[in-house]
Amino acid sequence: MDETEEILDLLRENARLSVEDISAMTRKTPEEVRVIIKKLEDGGVIMKYAAIVNPERDGEAKDKVRAEIEIQVTPERDRGFDAIADRIYRFPQVKSLYLMSGGYDLKVIIEGDTLKEVAFFVSSKLSTLEGVRSTKTHFILKTYKENDIVYVEQDRDNREGVTA
Repeated sequence: MDETEEILDLLRENARLSVEDISAMTRKTPEEVRVIIKKLEDGGVIMKYAAIVNPERDGEAKDKVRAEIEIQVTPERDRGFDAIADRIYRFPQVKSLYLMSGGYDLKVIIEGDTLKEVAFFVSSKLSTLEGVRSTKTHFILKTYKENDIVYVEQDRDNREGVTA
């Protein structure tokens, strides 16, 4: 593993690590670590540092309605799927957008305050875009795991073992 990947892996695991901590973990000087991180940020490899929040414990996030929408589209000449994707990801309701293989072309994760708001967005904004042939909406009822983070508490047996 090269030095850049090693630093990226550390930051993926904990973006709050200080330059000094990374330096100690990688046996690089703090200045070397700063230069590598700056290069990653300037090159667009590191785009943002963010907190991962458990939606079940965050009052505001817990009340949000999330949906996954499968979209079939007609790609545009010379731009393929990029043109329609560009129009879709600009909506503030859109949290994620993926080009997919299989039975549909795009997968969108959206968020709204109410079921009615999400349904209105799909029916009046998304479905009416030129090039959209069909949509299929799935409401997310509960998140168990996302981005390697398990959100549900594991039931643990706290009884002590008995030995003979």
